[in-house]
Formats: sequence, structure tokens, C-alpha cells
Amino acid sequence: MHYPNMNHIPVYALYGEQEVSQDWLHWETIQSRSRLHGYRIAPHRHEQFFQVLHLTGGWARVGIDDASFDIRHEGVVVLPALSVHGFLFSDDVEGIVVTLMERDLVGMGLGLPGPQVLQGTSLFIGDAIDRLIGEADRPGSDHEAAMRAHLTLLLVALNRASQEAAPAGGPAQRALIHAKAFRALVDQRFRETRRIGDYAELLGISQTHLNRVCREVLGASALEVVERRLALEARRMLAFSSLSIKQIGAELGYEDPAYFSRVLTRVLGAPPGEIRKGALEREG
Repeated sequence: MHYPNMNHIPVYALYGEQEVSQDWLHWETIQSRSRLHGYRIAPHRHEQFFQVLHLTGGWARVGIDDASFDIRHEGVVVLPALSVHGFLFSDDVEGIVVTLMERDLVGMGLGLPGPQVLQGTSLFIGDAIDRLIGEADRPGSDHEAAMRAHLTLLLVALNRASQEAAPAGGPAQRALIHAKAFRALVDQRFRETRRIGDYAELLGISQTHLNRVCREVLGASALEVVERRLALEARRMLAFSSLSIKQIGAELGYEDPAYFSRVLTRVLGAPPGEIRKGALEREG
């Protein structure tokens, strides 16, 4: 799959979108999104998402990193965070794509399968996806426990199927390994430090190399990755807490409220007061 006009690999939430709600999962038909883009999805990657596509009809050509696969009628595509992928679909394509937060899956305590294409009928995977979507759409009592159980069963089904299939790509590149490790460190330590040197030291690489890795894999500088994580937390606190903007900034390590507001405005595209007002209006 060749796209000659691409100068870099975009990093998206869902394809074509920069944001998506931070729920347990997002799901949609393959037809609904691919139709919007002429059944051609250019190579891209997701910074935080783990996706599973279950194709049940039609045809797809799948590009994962430097490998290409054809699926006819039925198959499963597994896409961990940061794997580069693109698609060509037939206009009669059928199936479901499920998007999950990868950190939620890591919290299940099971290993995650690598990027790959599983050809042919996948009854156990399809059944696990159907049950997961069913619980998400129609939550009952003990909903969170049920969601964790269904996520675990989906991972088990994927891992079992993966044992019988060859992985789609070659060995993981060192830059990808460093980018994933950095992102995990940021999730753990974003409240403690914004100093890129601290993260580079923990990773055992230079600050310059860390910035190079982030720009290559994540499409942003290391500081921008940290600031985006801080901004995500700030958005949540603005929406769901009664803390003042100054207090939220202090909680996140910004002693200067004016500087904190400038950072949020730059990263989120609106000042914190407007973000809080918008959240209150949506609730009302």
C-alpha cells in the first residue's frame, strides 16, 4: 500500500479524528467509517488505542508496518498502539471495529498480542466481541466487573488465536520500544515531573534521542507528549471537580496560573475557563 504524498505518519485518535471519549470502548461498523473515506484508510497509528477489526464480509487489503495482507470474507486484524496500519476495503465490506484504551488491557494482567492478521473464521473472537459490545451498550448490575470479565475473555481469545498465527511484522524497532516505554512513564509520573531529562534518564537514553524518538513515532516532541497528558488530566478535573483553575494547576505542578492557562489554551485550543463552561453547559 503506497501513498506517495505522505510526508509523515499521522497519529490519530479514531481515523480522521483528534479526540474520542475516554470510555471503556468505542465500536462501529467497518462500513460506516470506511465509507466516509472512499473505502481507503491511509497509513496512520494511534498513540493510546488497541483496535480489533472483525471482518465478516467483503474484502480488505491490510497494511501493517511493512507487510500487506488480503482478507476475503472473514478475518481478524489486531492493532496494538503505535502500529502503523492502513486499509483498502471493498464497498460491500461488513464487520465491526472495536477500539479500546491499551492501558485498560494492560491492567488485565495478560500479555497483549502483537500486530497481526488472523485469517478465516474466528468464532471465539467474534463471540467475545459481541458479548463485550452487548454489555457496553446495555449495562446491567456489576457493570464494571462484567466489562473486565468480557475484556479478559476477548484477550484470551486473541492470544489463543495468535499462538496459531505468524505475527504480521518483524522484530519491534528500538524507537517503538522507547516510545511505548516513555508513554507508560508519562502516565505514571506526569504529576511529578515535566522535565524531559528525568524521563530520558529513566529510559537510559539521551534527551536528544528521546525527542527524536517521540517525533518519529508519536509525531510530537517529548514535552508535547507530557503536556498532552497533563492537559487530558486538567480537562477531566475542569469537568468533574470543583477545584479552581489555580488549584488544578497547582495539583498538576504549575505554580504560575497564567502559564498553566497558556499551556492549556495551546494544547486544548481553548482557555480553561471556556473548557469548564462548556462542560457545565453539556451537563445542563
